[in-house]
Amino acid sequence: MLKKISVFAVFAVGALVLSGCAANEDTPAQTQNPDSTAAAMLEGTLNGSGASSMAAGMNAWIAAFQIENPGVTVNYDPTGSGTGRAQFQSGATFFTGSDSYFKEEELAGEFPSCEPGTVAWEFPVWISPIAVIFNLDGISNLNLDGATVAGIFSGQITMWNDQAIQASNPGVSLPELAITAVHRSDESGTSKNFTDYLFAVAPDVWSVGAIEAWPSEFGGEGAQGTSGVVSAVSGGNGTIGYADASRAGELGIVAIKVGDEFVGYSAEAAAAVVDASPLVEGRADYDLAVKIDRNTTAAGVYPIVLVSYLMGCNDYVDNDMAILAKAWATFLISEEGQNKAAASAGNAPISQSLRERAQAIVDLIK
Repeated sequence: MLKKISVFAVFAVGALVLSGCAANEDTPAQTQNPDSTAAAMLEGTLNGSGASSMAAGMNAWIAAFQIENPGVTVNYDPTGSGTGRAQFQSGATFFTGSDSYFKEEELAGEFPSCEPGTVAWEFPVWISPIAVIFNLDGISNLNLDGATVAGIFSGQITMWNDQAIQASNPGVSLPELAITAVHRSDESGTSKNFTDYLFAVAPDVWSVGAIEAWPSEFGGEGAQGTSGVVSAVSGGNGTIGYADASRAGELGIVAIKVGDEFVGYSAEAAAAVVDASPLVEGRADYDLAVKIDRNTTAAGVYPIVLVSYLMGCNDYVDNDMAILAKAWATFLISEEGQNKAAASAGNAPISQSLRERAQAIVDLIK
């Protein structure tokens, strides 16, 4: 078993946005070698990249991890989920973080970092509500049902005083102002989770399904990354977008209709929908991809959530990378690691049950 394990570093295939510098490298912390009972010094660099939505959590994880493991350098390049998975599949990195689980065609491909004939594991390490954010002078909170949200982002509802919006917000003075709907311009797991919600609750309005790349026929304003969407919404009056809730800041927030009530986002409500949802069918035991139940009517559950996965090899070509990946994964799913990220970024810690299932996968890394 690993004790206080930790490690993780990302190879900057572009400019590294987050980086941690190893400190006190002459006195590295010790941890137990996952493949023997002898204590071994944990040191080195583990390369990875992926979801930008986890950037704040990664900052917290990296800081805590490197304090415990000063012989390790940790960097995270928030390239986006699609790019992160592609870099892992090309062999440029040794792990990735993704807001979207592996596609079937991706699992069928080669993973150069993994031993030939073996594939990759994935399990949730980050649960975060996706907030529908807006900037409308004098209004800080709105209620919307799923069909109305879908109508706005598909371009069918174009004015803020539209009757569909007014119906859920009696007493609110909505302006006769054009809506500017802001979406991710890059391929994004956040977009896939958001559009998965739209398709699940309003398939007649949002007919294109769950997609990572925004459909051009729906128009709107595109922005690069989570930061780009938040900046675009913040920069105009009458704007609306979607982003990781931890990045919502002072923007207006939409409460989403679930059953007979309007539910605002919270860590607790986000975690509740994940625990209540089934795993994707047909996956291997080391694949904990979750099929979120967007149509739930359970009280106090927020259905627009982003579940981010840690992905790596069951069997690494490089044994040193296996040791680092095993240590880093154990730290991320530990109660300590989850609480570090939650305190810094406001995500929902994974449940004890999910932690135990993920640890069973990590224990088999070699």
